[in-house]
Amino acid sequence: MAVLTEVLRERASSHPDRIAYIAGDTEISFGDFDRRADRVASALAGAGVGQGDRVAVLDKNSLEYAEVLFGAARVGAVQVPVNYRLAPDEVAYIVNNAKAKVFVVGPEFVPVLEAIADKLEYTSLSVVIDAGDTGHQDYAAWVDAAPDTKPEYEPASSDVFVQLYSSGTTGRPKGVMLTHDNFFAALTVTNDVWEIDESSVLMIAMPMYHVAGNVLSVSTIYNGLAGVIAREPDPTLIAKGIERHKVTHIFLVPVLLQFMQLIPEVGEADMSSLKLLLYGASPISEDVLRGAMRMLPGTEFMQVYGLTEVTGAITMLPAEDHDPDGPNTHRLRSAGVPNANTKLKIVDPATQEEVPAGQVGEIVCQTPQNMKGYWGLPDATASALSDDNWFRTGDVGYLDEDGYLYMHDRVKDMIISGGENIYPAEIENVLMSHPAVTDCAVIGVPSEKWGETPKALVVLSEDVPEQDIIDFCRERLAHFKCPSSVERRDEIPRNPTGKILKRELRDPYWEGQDRAVH
Repeated sequence: MAVLTEVLRERASSHPDRIAYIAGDTEISFGDFDRRADRVASALAGAGVGQGDRVAVLDKNSLEYAEVLFGAARVGAVQVPVNYRLAPDEVAYIVNNAKAKVFVVGPEFVPVLEAIADKLEYTSLSVVIDAGDTGHQDYAAWVDAAPDTKPEYEPASSDVFVQLYSSGTTGRPKGVMLTHDNFFAALTVTNDVWEIDESSVLMIAMPMYHVAGNVLSVSTIYNGLAGVIAREPDPTLIAKGIERHKVTHIFLVPVLLQFMQLIPEVGEADMSSLKLLLYGASPISEDVLRGAMRMLPGTEFMQVYGLTEVTGAITMLPAEDHDPDGPNTHRLRSAGVPNANTKLKIVDPATQEEVPAGQVGEIVCQTPQNMKGYWGLPDATASALSDDNWFRTGDVGYLDEDGYLYMHDRVKDMIISGGENIYPAEIENVLMSHPAVTDCAVIGVPSEKWGETPKALVVLSEDVPEQDIIDFCRERLAHFKCPSSVERRDEIPRNPTGKILKRELRDPYWEGQDRAVH
């Protein structure tokens, strides 16, 4: 079973009647899903899609999403999930960048399709899920009209299986090419740690355009278990879905965990079936983590750190380190230890020379989960991925003497003030401990004297003088690290995974000026 499409074939053969996916009130067995993937493959082939071609999908989580993923792979093509929160022009950029021949669109996004249809340079066919009377080709009718025959193409494990686009928080998103081999490496190592078996029920709550949602949607096939597809990451729907389907494993981002604690309906749901809750993709405050552990007292918690370019998680903070009152509480601030198949180093960003334990630098990793490369960007690939498969994450942190990874920031978010390197996450952690601060972001803003200085943007639950917040930081941090100014905001802009859009916050302050780290 060297490729994921053959894994599906094997699952369908060995237990055809077992449920593969649950989406709303729809359940589909492995046998039916296997046949459905063949029909999608035939429909794509009929549209001229073949080896190496791209098929774009713009939709919220759906059964069709998974069908296109496996159907495309069966003809050697590659699914390109598109972030449904993007503006129409941003969607057009990704579809064109991928040179997608076919574009599959969810019912809510027909207006986006119509806004960009004349801008799509390579797309010969667009189909709409539940097209109704929109006048567009209906996805189900298109697939049902195709023959239920097995494709002749035999994929290789080194073939690209999916092309996910990076979040683009620091520029144009890049197409990250992940292979069958990458997925096998990621799923094999996590299965042992997550203690997944055929009786597990997995919820796919993160968007399937995100690496976490995508890998989890494949995990259901890889493991031969039921996957519950949550249409969108709505806290109440997630809680009710856990109760209804007796979900045992889920991945959530910290901002969702925070929201779940604020919604009464979530607290009323029976989530006692949940064995393991994985969280990651953005920093978590100790208060949010403690609250989540109180909300789910019988559930084990595990933090993971990873990136799209490394097929998801490459470190994990195990359940035994999640004791807020134990002897190693400092480890709750870490991202855990490397996966069994991963080597980590901390290097000087300028020289790439390894630095000692405890010293902050750029995180680099060597793992079979490392991407094949960036689509159409050989120079960017060569810059990020060395010949001996060390990947530059662009993240900053350090390893302690026990091998635990502690995160600081993105290299591009680092503030250089008077020659001193300042990591916004360190300041943000302090700010979040202030009783009146409910959310915050720290950015570098221009300074004639220092080049740039930290500025705190804060969401407050009550009025607090600017100087009080600065003084609060000065009691806990070196003065050069502390904000030189504080500005109150109604909200902090984030992408769907909870990452702060630092570039969006910085740009107005740097208009017309150069910034060394951008």
